[in-house]
Amino acid sequence: MERKNAWKTYGDDDLNALELLAKRYRGFLDAGKTERECVREAVRLARARGFEDMRAAKTAGPGDRFYLNWMGKAMLLFVVGRAPLTEGMNIVGAHIDSPRMDVKQNPLYEDGDLAYLDTHYYGGIKKYQWVTLPLALHGVVAKKDGTLIDIVIGEDADDPVVGVSDLLIHLAGEQMAKKASVVIEGEQLNVIVGGRPLVSDDDDEDEKKPVKAAILRILKEKYDFEEEDFLSAEIEVVPAGRARDFGLDRSMIIGYGHDDRVCAYAELEAVFDLPEVPEHTCVCLLSDKEEIGSVGATGMQARYFENAVAELMALTGDYSELKLRRALAASRMLSCDVSAAFDPNFPSGFEKKNAAFLGRGVCFNKFTGSRGKAGSNDANAEFIGRLRRVMDDNGVSFQTAELGKVDVGGGGTIAYICALYGMEVIDSGVAVLSMHAPWEIINKADLYEAVKAYRAFLVDCD
Repeated sequence: MERKNAWKTYGDDDLNALELLAKRYRGFLDAGKTERECVREAVRLARARGFEDMRAAKTAGPGDRFYLNWMGKAMLLFVVGRAPLTEGMNIVGAHIDSPRMDVKQNPLYEDGDLAYLDTHYYGGIKKYQWVTLPLALHGVVAKKDGTLIDIVIGEDADDPVVGVSDLLIHLAGEQMAKKASVVIEGEQLNVIVGGRPLVSDDDDEDEKKPVKAAILRILKEKYDFEEEDFLSAEIEVVPAGRARDFGLDRSMIIGYGHDDRVCAYAELEAVFDLPEVPEHTCVCLLSDKEEIGSVGATGMQARYFENAVAELMALTGDYSELKLRRALAASRMLSCDVSAAFDPNFPSGFEKKNAAFLGRGVCFNKFTGSRGKAGSNDANAEFIGRLRRVMDDNGVSFQTAELGKVDVGGGGTIAYICALYGMEVIDSGVAVLSMHAPWEIINKADLYEAVKAYRAFLVDCD
């Protein structure tokens, strides 16, 4: 069944609200190009709307609003409802990490009178897409004394940018004959950061590697950053530049990190707009490391979400291990992650009747996984039926999709991890063109409908 394009349903009020939302979202994308920056911005927005740090709370009751910053890379927001937690929570969860290149721990070297940073790509990327682009450096450097230095180079108009070179077409006959997966290999994603030698008579080593020495002097003077400090640095290489309206009609947004910051931001907007005291406790979850399997202390496979719910129950004065298990199992969740938008340039990857289309609203994926649904969470029919009611009752434009053809597609989200608690979970998100590319494209209408959908779910799903 073909779904109506959401733009056809809008009046002037919707169009005005949509454009204001798009402007706020572009600002969020620009402020949050790393998971750390996303958490920092989300905390700022939450505090401005009355959310308090849960670690400072002594008690909790209906209407209280808390946030929990987990290691600077993941975050939870709670709005406490009237019903006891054992009746379950309404949860929206997205990830805030995105494909990129990470600077290695021993990265800086000189070759051919150029200084480079060696990188290790993060997440699933087409490596050839990351060459000949202006790139920026974002991250932190942890000094031995505990000082944390923020690094952002390449975003201001007066900043220099960096990048990865490619072989000129005149000499690329052998390269062009390779498969796309190896046209550019991982060890060739070396970022050029300098080409001017240091002129010095003080150090023989400077004379051997003068361009590297010049870069080290810049890092020392501007950031008090020694070469050894790379050992405890987290520096990400991301596309330089701002998110912008896309299309002559300004119907879309092009930006870095739509996957999955578009869903994360839609969640934030929905949670900020909740009633003063919802019926059920509402949770917004922003997680890290989804692009590499939700691993590590800030990935969804860690137990910080479960632990945070236990802490919240303790603040309400009604904690036990059994009640925690009951609360998690009775909960309902939208695993908010983007879906692949049908691309008329590449129709062979999609089964058109079961594909997501730009502009047709928020997307529900009953399952993801690959080739026989392997690795997926397969939502049950009863839960989907209730969601249909909630969406229709609240005038939300939505569509359903799979991630490509049966023997072609594949992918994963955090849904299957949360489903391990026994809660009802389904994937829901915004359709994206050029997913995992340095610059991705979404439709503003889909963002607008996602906010409506997540708010309706948080308020009305039971």
